[in-house]
Amino acid sequence: MDMQISQMSKGDRDARSIVSAGAMSREQLILQLNAVSGPGYLQAGLHALTNYAGACHYLLVRSDLIQESGLDFVISSDWPFDLVRRLSAELTSGYGRIGELEKCMALFQASVALLPDDVLPPDGVGRQYYSLTFNVGRTRFSLLLLAAEAGLLSPERLRDVGLLAGYLASSTRCFEGKLEREFDLTERELECLFWIAEGKTSDEIAMILGISRNTINNYITSVMRKTATKTRSEAIAFAVRNNLV
Repeated sequence: MDMQISQMSKGDRDARSIVSAGAMSREQLILQLNAVSGPGYLQAGLHALTNYAGACHYLLVRSDLIQESGLDFVISSDWPFDLVRRLSAELTSGYGRIGELEKCMALFQASVALLPDDVLPPDGVGRQYYSLTFNVGRTRFSLLLLAAEAGLLSPERLRDVGLLAGYLASSTRCFEGKLEREFDLTERELECLFWIAEGKTSDEIAMILGISRNTINNYITSVMRKTATKTRSEAIAFAVRNNLV
């Protein structure tokens, strides 16, 4: 599991204590991110972004992996582990109901949701959480923020956080290794995706590739699972947007 439930290091403490959220300017945040950028400093940068937004806890996830099993889609978090585990089911079911157009529209636009009724947030933390989605290359991330009970986060600061979170994710290269996997599509799956984009049916693709219709359908189902899409049209849109076909 790639999840990092943070233990606060010296770098983390420094990131949280440099400037309070209310006093931190965009320029100060950028300077702070420059100071912590690089491999191993993802958590310190996330703390800086969280403080700038006026939030108190962060959860960074790999959006395009949400529908897979386990918690491997979580990159880094200082949320209580039980809360992350409980929310993962909500994220999985919710993400599966969102169409490709809505996913694209969500980029840099913060959305607000409520924690499930059976979840007890940490002391002093409200039930609302804010979600920001952004891309780094072909990889899509979501940053989820918890705020204090009486706190409302500024839309302007959230937009800054969405933009700068992409910079942080890129500069710390948190999408490398296992996570940077070109969606794990096999050559056969890419072939099927190409022919779907060309408007071919399963029967026609089966004839072209010389394998059975059922095998083609299995490949297509696997493609939609890996790309978190629900229909062939959404899979085509995903492939076009990510230069896969």
